[in-house]
Amino acid sequence: MTSTAFTDGGAMPASSAGKGVGDNTSPPLCWGALPPETRQLVLIIDDVDVPLPRPLLHTVAVIDPSVGGVAAGALQPGCPGIRFPRADLGHRGYAGPRPIPGHGPHLYRFQVFALDVTIPDAVTSAKGLLAAMRDHVLARGTLTGTYER
Repeated sequence: MTSTAFTDGGAMPASSAGKGVGDNTSPPLCWGALPPETRQLVLIIDDVDVPLPRPLLHTVAVIDPSVGGVAAGALQPGCPGIRFPRADLGHRGYAGPRPIPGHGPHLYRFQVFALDVTIPDAVTSAKGLLAAMRDHVLARGTLTGTYER
């Protein structure tokens, strides 16, 4: 997985930061060849450094495998070939970085998973999505970015 907005492990642009901090514009993303048996893709963006017992899921998306990537700003409801279960904070679509001020740089992990099943439309939450993915991951691509305020 790659982005033209930042390098793996590099700082994310201010335009990608969340509402009230930046423009909340999702960065452009692309991924490589998929296993031939791929039936669905899942994109998860999480904050690994949030001071909680587990990473905070900022964005969860179910993607048609014919979609080879997304343009800047495209991770919003209405994007063709993508649907958005509710993420951890109850929203749908992209929610950019908003780390705690003065908490230091946070690591944001962008992961795309190739699945051997189709996620049912009835799956509408991040928790339900993670359960539906269990034991069905064929491959995974990862990109990490940092953000600090």
